[in-house]
Amino acid sequence: MRDEQAHLSRISTEWDLVFQAHHGPPEEISAAQTKLMVRYAGAVHRYLLGALRDPELASELDQEFALRFLRGDLHRADPSRGRFRDFLKRALRNLMIDHYRKRQRTPVSIDGSNVPEPVAPDGGPSDFDQQFAESWKRELMAQAWAALARHQERTGQPLHTVLQHRVRHPKMKSPELASMLSAILGKPVQAGWVREAISKARDHFVMALLDGVRTSLQEPTREAILEELADLALLEYCRPTLERRGIIR
Repeated sequence: MRDEQAHLSRISTEWDLVFQAHHGPPEEISAAQTKLMVRYAGAVHRYLLGALRDPELASELDQEFALRFLRGDLHRADPSRGRFRDFLKRALRNLMIDHYRKRQRTPVSIDGSNVPEPVAPDGGPSDFDQQFAESWKRELMAQAWAALARHQERTGQPLHTVLQHRVRHPKMKSPELASMLSAILGKPVQAGWVREAISKARDHFVMALLDGVRTSLQEPTREAILEELADLALLEYCRPTLERRGIIR
């Protein structure tokens, strides 16, 4: 329990990586920038794909975002300004504004063949915030699933398999799920084993979510992490694990 509290209250975050990505030696800058892009590019792409509904255009703006990122547009990142998610969101909003302005400036041919599409209506800052938060949430969950898959590969415990089938069949009773998993795993398992495995899998999944949240906060205190989970509508899902481990009451 004490270890979990220490895990939540660690102050070391990836803000040092942000600064290293723009102020360190050349070889450190390259490695830091690559790591940051790998970690956060998924949330950016999910937003662009959902907002534009055009895979080719989303890919094009992915590249533009990466270019801006790598040439140092994050040099103004400051831990005192809060979550890295907020800074990334501002950079992405600027990218979208520039994209639509560019489309409005496109010359119109005589026959009208290159008349630009109408600019997408602006739902306002709250609408953008909600859409980006959803993209960020989905990316955190994808990273948690990947972490659970790595845990399964490393330990041989089929927690990823068990939780995936629980999610796919939410109404299936434990005995039925045990029968299905017995066939999948190639060995007989009982309903009690399934319930215990689901509980363990959820705990690993939640702790992976917490780790993903922690890396994006200026000071990942217990209160800051819980606030971020609530903001992303993940707190209620995480609550049983957090209560079981004494992190919240």
